[in-house]
Amino acid sequence: MNLRQLAAHLGLSQTTVSRALNGYPEVSEETRRRVVEAARAVGYRPNMRARGLATGRAMAIGHVIPVSTRHEIVNPVFADFIAGAGETYSQAGYDMVLSVVPDREVARAYREMKAKGNVDGFIVHGPKRDDARIPLLAELGLPFVVHGRASGVQTPYSWLDVNNRRAFVRATDFLLDLGHRRIALLNGLEDMDFAIRRREGYLTALQGRGIDPDPALMRSAEMTETYGHDAAEQMLNLPDPPTAFLASSVLIAMGVRRAIETRGLRMGKDISVVTHDDELSYLGNGGADPLFTATRSSVREAGRQAAAMLLQLIANPQSGPVDRLLEAGLILGRSTGPAPRPKSSAHRSTTSEPGE
Repeated sequence: MNLRQLAAHLGLSQTTVSRALNGYPEVSEETRRRVVEAARAVGYRPNMRARGLATGRAMAIGHVIPVSTRHEIVNPVFADFIAGAGETYSQAGYDMVLSVVPDREVARAYREMKAKGNVDGFIVHGPKRDDARIPLLAELGLPFVVHGRASGVQTPYSWLDVNNRRAFVRATDFLLDLGHRRIALLNGLEDMDFAIRRREGYLTALQGRGIDPDPALMRSAEMTETYGHDAAEQMLNLPDPPTAFLASSVLIAMGVRRAIETRGLRMGKDISVVTHDDELSYLGNGGADPLFTATRSSVREAGRQAAAMLLQLIANPQSGPVDRLLEAGLILGRSTGPAPRPKSSAHRSTTSEPGE
């Protein structure tokens, strides 16, 4: 089916159908949705080269990944985000340009993409405090959306983020309500904005209950299973070990579980674990019977929404910076339970006289 036939099928002019498919802002959202759904139903595929020439767009979105964070490409969180964004791009007829470059050449990569005109906008991954990429992209003038936020940046910019601070306040409060007072935080790299906010949430909850944070119970590193195992093992060897762990990813939580079980302890009975799991497609948390109690958000859905925000900015450049804050839910799993009673208290309860 060609454009003329699709327009006749819908009872619309070819101009209206073309503008709806090309994202022109003067077409109503209702008409755009009707046209896109009809095109998908009949298998209509526009000529992308002609579409690009007609709109002056490259019909592609850029993702620039610094080499120092190339592990992101095999990280299940990154994979799910890209999968979600890719779904949105595909539906709108956009391609994805993924470029992995040395850290010192990130600015050059952005400038070259702008000069070549081979992308219409960017998604920015892994923002840090005072992230220099944001003022650079604002200067270049192409639309962009940041997955996350960058504390300290004064330049207005568009972003989509999960409420990491509130999620970790909630997770820590949950453990405190179970009676835990020695709660360990195994965080991600704390030059990353999400990890800064998660630590703030953890500290806020402790201080709200009058508990002084113990530096021996706080770690920050790249989020791997090995890090989770080694940090948990070291903390469980402390004279006053933690009774609960708060992990920044399910990979870390898996390492904590291994350390617990290696010592002959039971997760959820002797030691509790709460994790942030991102509702990952390829690293599930047990479905209807979750293994871990977790603060949950869908990173695939975040990818879909961030991509949709960016495409709207491309279609309507004058709409200005937009932002969206997603909330994480708390799901209960088998990894948490009441804090174990101190051994001294248990001993007193078995030796005390009736009525004492």
